[in-house]
Amino acid sequence: MSRPPAVLFVCLGNICRSPLAEAALRLEAERLSVKVEIDSAGTGDYHIGAAPDRRAQAVALRHGADISHLKARQVSEADFRRFDHVIALDHENLHILRRLRPDDATASLSLLLDHVTGRAGEPVADPYYGNADGFETTWSDVSAGAKALMVRLIASNTREPAD
Repeated sequence: MSRPPAVLFVCLGNICRSPLAEAALRLEAERLSVKVEIDSAGTGDYHIGAAPDRRAQAVALRHGADISHLKARQVSEADFRRFDHVIALDHENLHILRRLRPDDATASLSLLLDHVTGRAGEPVADPYYGNADGFETTWSDVSAGAKALMVRLIASNTREPAD
């Protein structure tokens, strides 16, 4: 039996967008009863060990996900081999991930909204410097991305192997 797909979401500090994307994909996987390994990280080291922003925690909880136990971490070279998909939340972090990606990496790189029809190339807005309403917008984006990504993960895992 093959292992479940593994997805890592990456933003800058790992306290807003990427933990929300992690929560949204966990909820979608749970809803569909699909096993997926899910984690999040940041390209920066600003918040290592910190819990997600209180506004991110509040919006996730309103939508049925408790993320208070998550702790920020920085992406590592090993992540590019451990995960099948390393998904950035914006162009800046995708650029950083491309630079950090080791030669023996096995993970694919993409933006989260690349998986949503009609939204390829769009970043998930960073709500950190705004008010609580921005976190609802971010939740909406990461939820759309999680749903679209799950469709692709299911489709890629149900294909018959080639002879």
